[in-house]
Amino acid sequence: MLKIEAIIRPDKLNDVKEALEKIGQDSMTITEVEGRGRQKGVQLEWRVGTYTVEFLPKTKVEIVCEASEKQKIIDAICDAAVTGEVGDGKIFVSEIKEAHRIRTNESGTEALK
Repeated sequence: MLKIEAIIRPDKLNDVKEALEKIGQDSMTITEVEGRGRQKGVQLEWRVGTYTVEFLPKTKVEIVCEASEKQKIIDAICDAAVTGEVGDGKIFVSEIKEAHRIRTNESGTEALK
């Protein structure tokens, strides 16, 4: 089992959600986060002058899946989230050793269904 974490632009969430649903991936966790990478924030003009917002709002999409689904999920996220501009985001993949469904006590990949 794998955990896919995608950090995307908040305005791309609906596109990513729809792309994942099209490939049959309905289960996901969404978290509003802030961060910075190459963008290093943005400079904004206000009445009193210029100020920098260092950490920009992002959305984290987390999916736990079987390893065989990894590339299909990554492709769907990339296709839906891309703008071609700095700040489109990143995808991280890590191994999950165990998963348990609390309601039924199922474990392993059965807990993902």
